[in-house]
Amino acid sequence: MEIVEEVVIVGAGIAGLATAVALKRVGIKALILERSDGLRATGAALTLFPNAWRALDALGVSHKLTPIYGHSKGDDGSGPRSVHRKALLEALAEELPTESICFSSKLGAIKTITNEGSSIAVVHMEDGSVIKAKVLIGCDGVHSVVASWLGLAAPVLSGRSAVRGLAVFPQGHGVKHEIHQFVGAGRRAGIVPLTDKDIYWFFTCSSPATGTDHLAGDPELIQREVIENYAKDLPELYLDIVKHSDLSTLTWAPLMFRQPWNVAFGNLSKQNVTVAGDAMHPMTPDLGQGGCSALEDAVALGRHIGTSFIQNGRLVPGEIAGALGNYVEERRWRAAWLITGSYLSGWVQQGGSSWAVKFFRDAIFYRFLYQKIVGVMHYDCGKLPTTTI
Repeated sequence: MEIVEEVVIVGAGIAGLATAVALKRVGIKALILERSDGLRATGAALTLFPNAWRALDALGVSHKLTPIYGHSKGDDGSGPRSVHRKALLEALAEELPTESICFSSKLGAIKTITNEGSSIAVVHMEDGSVIKAKVLIGCDGVHSVVASWLGLAAPVLSGRSAVRGLAVFPQGHGVKHEIHQFVGAGRRAGIVPLTDKDIYWFFTCSSPATGTDHLAGDPELIQREVIENYAKDLPELYLDIVKHSDLSTLTWAPLMFRQPWNVAFGNLSKQNVTVAGDAMHPMTPDLGQGGCSALEDAVALGRHIGTSFIQNGRLVPGEIAGALGNYVEERRWRAAWLITGSYLSGWVQQGGSSWAVKFFRDAIFYRFLYQKIVGVMHYDCGKLPTTTI
């Protein structure tokens, strides 16, 4: 069976859904191929900084979330809000026609053909079906098939791992709505109240020498390892929150990132194929910018593809490469900086107490780099085009 689509997006995570919403806003229908059998909620929750809320405003979905999730206590009203990842995905998915997301769709191979001088992406699915598209956007995560096809170097291990979970208190937790962090040599832990009943918690540490493969798929073991081993000397409040975890939300995974120079100088697009979100710029979570930057990518993609579409009244294959090239040039250096800033932030917080770490942290990082890094959270990715272009 052969299907012909205007735009095909691989992956129904934050980047994929947001990109489809952005394209819908400018009049372009996209088909999303998701290998899972439903919306993925791995990660339990995420903190969205002002740059993410500006992107959500541009996408027209922020109003669904702001009444539920408040600002961190003590903030001036323009700071971060932490949200359930599933709630964000559902808010985006609700904006799309039901038939636009094809679950249990596993990508087999990607090819391109030339038709009347323009490139067409040909996606071969594992079930034998073939999909042709004027535009192919890989939003398929850290281990992206599309990024690999583009020739991007694979992400590398950071040497650290992270545990994430969601604690549920049916009768209310009574914890102040502010971010609590516990930082020490080689580890960082935190709790972030989402609502009066739910608390997101995380724990990052140097990856164990023996690896964590034995923890995969065993949430009870993950919980026990955190309570009895890795976090046993942390305050009782933190341990109690971990004990109240919804086991279905627990994950333990190594933290990976794409080397920033691979993003700065690599092939982020080729003809009518590009990537967004973690498929383009996987990064460590230390600035909380993974999901935020994915939303920025979506708006930028919607703007560049949408501008071409509106000006021509249709997607002109011969202009797709230029539109995607403009998108890449807008995002390339910001993404590389976010990866670098995230890595450095994690390193100085968990790097230990050696003289070299102290010197870099006190004399260089906090003195010269910190304000520039924090500034990324207030970036404005702009708006989507309108039919008045």
